[in-house]
Amino acid sequence: MPADPRDVLTRPAPEPAHTVAYGDHPDQVADLREPAGEGPARPLVVVVHGGFWRAEYDRRHTGPLAAALAALGHPVAQLEYRRTGQPGGGWPNTLTDTLTGVTELPRLAAAAMPGRVAPVAPILVGHSAGGHLALYVAATAPAAVGGVLALAPVADLVEAYRRDLDGGAVAALLGGGPEEFPERYAAADPRMLVPIRPRTVVIHGGLDHQVHPGISRDFVASARATGSDITLVELNECEHFGLIDPESAAWPAVVEALQSLHDDHHPIDAASPSR
Repeated sequence: MPADPRDVLTRPAPEPAHTVAYGDHPDQVADLREPAGEGPARPLVVVVHGGFWRAEYDRRHTGPLAAALAALGHPVAQLEYRRTGQPGGGWPNTLTDTLTGVTELPRLAAAAMPGRVAPVAPILVGHSAGGHLALYVAATAPAAVGGVLALAPVADLVEAYRRDLDGGAVAALLGGGPEEFPERYAAADPRMLVPIRPRTVVIHGGLDHQVHPGISRDFVASARATGSDITLVELNECEHFGLIDPESAAWPAVVEALQSLHDDHHPIDAASPSR
């Protein structure tokens, strides 16, 4: 029988080299992985996990992904944040935790891994709900983000609410629907926050039953129409979880997209305008 794509969620991974805190709450932390080899300092890659923002999913399930990226020479941080179903999770703390973590982690990672983290804005790799959070941070704090790789992102919260993704996940995050809390959707929904200024690559599987690929198609079209530097890569034979599985057929496309963001990402001259 074929392997269950969800196996990656519980697959063991090497322990991280460090864990750092970006706030006082136990979930305001990130696990750091040292890059393999002795190469020059590189931009930090911040992995933002998915799980429809729910407490039962945490950063540990991105261990195989993060370990594989570190093996390729990237310094990696697996970001944790408060989630729905636990005290303090949901609106607005899930979003503000991610924003604070992305802002603080380059400094914290550079201190923990001297000489391995370049003094530039990090590249964000977000999967599913983590893809939403990565796009949210890129839209609201573009100077803090060097690029975004959004893997099957929940990039349209209104549409995700309409489709009732994961049985009310968006309503749990924002407290209700767009008619009840239009201001929350306006502040949190990537579809309403375009253009996305940092360079962005969206990858989505054609067999994805958790987040319909049409959400990414429509989001990328909308973002392009507003001038975003954004690319959509559709993998027709990929489902939802293959995008975070280094053993999947989709993995080379993920690595290629991340490398393209790395190659495009240059140190920002403090004297020049932010991108």
